[in-house]
Amino acid sequence: MAHVPLPDGVPGIVGLFAFRPETAGPLNSLAEVLLRGDSTLTRGERELIAAYVSRLNACTFCCESHSTFAALQLDGGADLVDDVLAGPGDAAVTPKLRALLDVARAVQVGGQAVTAELVAEARSHDATDVEIHDTVLIAAAFCMFNRYVDGLGTPTPDGPEAYLEMGRMIVEHGYTSPGAG
Repeated sequence: MAHVPLPDGVPGIVGLFAFRPETAGPLNSLAEVLLRGDSTLTRGERELIAAYVSRLNACTFCCESHSTFAALQLDGGADLVDDVLAGPGDAAVTPKLRALLDVARAVQVGGQAVTAELVAEARSHDATDVEIHDTVLIAAAFCMFNRYVDGLGTPTPDGPEAYLEMGRMIVEHGYTSPGAG
């Protein structure tokens, strides 16, 4: 049960945005820039970073939703996402993305866990300074989003089908369109 009154049938962060719309705009704008803005990382790769951090934080709503968003945009689809969530070391991702996921995992532990060695490893696989920056910011933002969703006890739908319609809308229209979440 949610700790604040949320609209019936509106799960996760979407319900929180309906509860306090004045915070929805800036948070959706941040997600739009980080996950859909201009980048040398694909939208699917950035959604995968968000899903991975959400899995590490045990935030079911964010993990399921961003896993769906990633799967809709990655060539490997849901199978690749599942492999990364199970452990990126064995997943069929590029060495650069694997190194960036290691950076994201360190951010999830705490900012000071991001070491010069992790950054050097990412750079050794041709990660740019902007890609490293954005990975850290995506991971940090999703730690906040995860704590926001779970800290207010939002409802979480069961099963991947519940996230598919939202995923299609986000992939097509983004985070700042009406009804985004």
